[in-house]
Amino acid sequence: MEFWMLHGIQQLHTPVLDEIMKAVTFLGNHGWFWCSLAFLLLFVKKTRRAGVIMFLAMAMGSIAGLVILKPLVGRLRPCWLDSSVTLLIETPWDFSFPSGHTMASFAAALPLFWEGRREKIPFIGPAALVLAALIAFSRLYLFVHFPTDVLGGLVLGAGSAWTAEKMMGRFCRAGGRGE
Repeated sequence: MEFWMLHGIQQLHTPVLDEIMKAVTFLGNHGWFWCSLAFLLLFVKKTRRAGVIMFLAMAMGSIAGLVILKPLVGRLRPCWLDSSVTLLIETPWDFSFPSGHTMASFAAALPLFWEGRREKIPFIGPAALVLAALIAFSRLYLFVHFPTDVLGGLVLGAGSAWTAEKMMGRFCRAGGRGE
């Protein structure tokens, strides 16, 4: 059924959309965009807490997803199993489950959403969530992840974000500055 979904998504390809999806997925490579954004947020008092939570969530998600789950599950990627689809990006070398792009994106975007509402920065959270969803979809469009890989990355990213948010709240209540 997952191949059926992926092959259905392949029907959406156009030259313009191909370039957009390659650019969108590039933003998720190694979490560089989200890490850069979190780093920049550390320099503004109003957004510092969000930056710290983003870093913490991405670190927890990376350890759980990339260090533990990927090698443990060892799921082969769709592009390794079906060579009928021409890849628009380099063939990934690591296992498929969970999607690291999706995990990092939601681990970063959800704290931005929560903290943006808390700090009265209304635009940043929804924009981050839209970008996270686009990055997740790009992994399906580019035929490098199964839908359940993306779903697993989303759940892991959201869980990491929630845990990091709770840890920051406890740290601040225990007398830590968290600013």
